[in-house]
Amino acid sequence: MNQDSYQPADAIANLLRAGRRRRRQRMLAADMLSLHEAASLMSADESTIIGRVRCGRCIALEVDRTMKLPRWQFDPFVWPEIQRIGQALGTIDGWQMLTFLETSNPALDGRSPRVALEQGVPISRILAAAAAEAH
Repeated sequence: MNQDSYQPADAIANLLRAGRRRRRQRMLAADMLSLHEAASLMSADESTIIGRVRCGRCIALEVDRTMKLPRWQFDPFVWPEIQRIGQALGTIDGWQMLTFLETSNPALDGRSPRVALEQGVPISRILAAAAAEAH
């Protein structure tokens, strides 16, 4: 690796700040639920939701000790598949799962996996895309 591939510390710091800003903005989006709201939606208590997050059955994002959950994951086309998608990705990290599910994917004809699920694309195609992303 030559020295030209290294970035100055201030450039890296700026990138990290921009990433933190984007994460905070995403958590403030209208489609994000608080832990309390998610528990109410699912007719469960907050500890049940936290347990589902910890085992990969539910996506939660955390920044500065605040947890938010994307509302769309509770859609009947998405909810049953969250854990399987996480397993195919090899993660239960909410940010990684959200990024995968919301990013367009050439293997799904340019649709995001979330949209593909909602449009009835077979889960096998989405899991294959997740497995490819994991490697």
